Amino acid sequence: MNTNAWGFVRVAVAVPNVHLANCNANQEEISSLYLQAVEKNAQVVCFPELSITGYSCADLFLNHQLITAANKALMDLVETTRGKETVLIVGAPLWLPEQGVLYDCAYVIYDGKVMGVVPKYVLSNTHGKHEKRWFTSGVNNGAVSVNGEYNVPFGRLLFKMRDFTFAVEIGEDASAVVPQSSQAALNGAEVIFNLAAIPDILGATDNRQQFVRTHSLQASCAYAYVSAGWGESTTDAVFAGEAFICDRGDMLATSQRFSMSSQMMCADVHVDVLRSERLRSEAFHTSNYTSEFTTVIIDNNPLIEDTLLRHVDPLPFVPAEHKRNQTCEEVFQIQTSALAHRWTHTRTATLVIGVSGGLDSTLALLVAALACDKLERDRKNIIAVTMPGFGTTGRTYNNALSLMRELGVTTREISIKRAALQHFEDIGHDVNVHDITYENTQARERTQILMDVANQTNGLVVGTGDLSELALGWATYNGDHMSMYGVNADIPKTLVRTLVQYAAGKFAKNIETVLLDIVSTPVSPELLPANNDGNIAQITEDIVGPYELHDFFLYYFVRFGFSKQKIFYLAQHAFAGVYSSEVIDKWLSTFLRRFFIQQFKRSCLPDGPKVGTVGLSPRGAWQMSSDVQVW
Repeated sequence: MNTNAWGFVRVAVAVPNVHLANCNANQEEISSLYLQAVEKNAQVVCFPELSITGYSCADLFLNHQLITAANKALMDLVETTRGKETVLIVGAPLWLPEQGVLYDCAYVIYDGKVMGVVPKYVLSNTHGKHEKRWFTSGVNNGAVSVNGEYNVPFGRLLFKMRDFTFAVEIGEDASAVVPQSSQAALNGAEVIFNLAAIPDILGATDNRQQFVRTHSLQASCAYAYVSAGWGESTTDAVFAGEAFICDRGDMLATSQRFSMSSQMMCADVHVDVLRSERLRSEAFHTSNYTSEFTTVIIDNNPLIEDTLLRHVDPLPFVPAEHKRNQTCEEVFQIQTSALAHRWTHTRTATLVIGVSGGLDSTLALLVAALACDKLERDRKNIIAVTMPGFGTTGRTYNNALSLMRELGVTTREISIKRAALQHFEDIGHDVNVHDITYENTQARERTQILMDVANQTNGLVVGTGDLSELALGWATYNGDHMSMYGVNADIPKTLVRTLVQYAAGKFAKNIETVLLDIVSTPVSPELLPANNDGNIAQITEDIVGPYELHDFFLYYFVRFGFSKQKIFYLAQHAFAGVYSSEVIDKWLSTFLRRFFIQQFKRSCLPDGPKVGTVGLSPRGAWQMSSDVQVW
């Protein structure tokens, strides 16, 4: 597969062993790592600041012999790149004798030519660094001569390749009030490379990585950072060889700090995501900040690679393990605060919830209980109604009763069988025909009961339907589709399951068993009679497809606006070994068909709290005509 064609670009960072002031040896180290990057089909590989000389040469930077050796090594590296498609970014000094200045520079080299030279702007005099002693800040754009080649672009540069645009900053340039990279991002740079040589001190790595995570999110960019390592002088500092590639806050690759060996890391940056984020970002639309950048065209050929060098999360809505508890707690707080506020605003006395013993109603009931606690109201103000029908099984029925009992809410049991049979008789429907009329009659009867109980008790009907069901239209119009406040409307099914699992350890120990059993129960509306063994016969995921697939499709379709082909490509990587290509294609087609034709149900949704970055509320999250043709 051509990863470039699917919006990925491969970048690399390399930490060579330093041979201080031995430019020839450094050139050999850099050449070796560059050729490794070429073999891995990296489109750009970046080396540390002043990597040709070594960073800590100090007053030797003012020595003509070192500068001459550095220039020769640079030209050898330029020749190494000839005929190759990988761009090399390397650090070296630039001496302009006619001006009497020396710059700390990044050289961008491609196919036997220096394409541009970017000088360092923020010269550091902290942490034992005395850069102003040797170098001049590069403040102006222009052109310079490099080894007799005149008019090489110099200054603030954007490098535009066929697949993406990148920019370069050096070390402390990132610490400016308005960093060079922020200016470059506003001018179109999607990937930022930082050549650094920053000593390692306690806590610096965590702070640096946190800064880059935040910065790359704010600028909707990828950020590749590489700092000097083994071989730099340890007279007054230690250089740990830290390097990483960060894509919108996600660390894709990191080096081993304090390693005695050279290292090279590659990762695939998802440029399509960056562009999609910028398309939706008001910051990029409204910013009036401008800075002079010169654009340099690098007309390289896209590289073909069969393997995607990054993880594609199959569960994009489910938080990573290390922050799962924190995220789940935050989701509960959002839902609870929203429901508590709506409850007090409407001045209703009760919350009315239909409880089936399934995942969605369980989550809604837990949120209602927390809302009661937040408002210091008795949980008896929650009217939990279980409404057995023709498909209700003993497992879900008993779980519903146990959950209501243990949470201390007011419990009501109202069977819908007699009312449904009367309705079948009224409209002349054969009770033995288990079609959509048979199913939806039950769903609408349950909603009618909840609405009428709310009238009886001056109550507010709390909806239980989730985001995944809304995306698929897996709800009966004016049945479970309707409520007075849809507390789960922004929660996808995969996250619902995670939240209930989390709640099993959060609430009292005596409901942990029932919550975990609810988590393991197959998802079903239970509108068809149970099988001969009394088990659920109507399993939702057998009918519409696995929710983990649909949530994946939903995330990339709504969040980033990706095409069917792009989503299919990503799903193949995310679910490799789990679902075949044929299965993925089948359910992706189902998802798109249902998503388009069921929009009319989403156009009249009840209010509900926004929780994540993907939502389908017609009032601000997702706006689409109900008459759009299926793609």
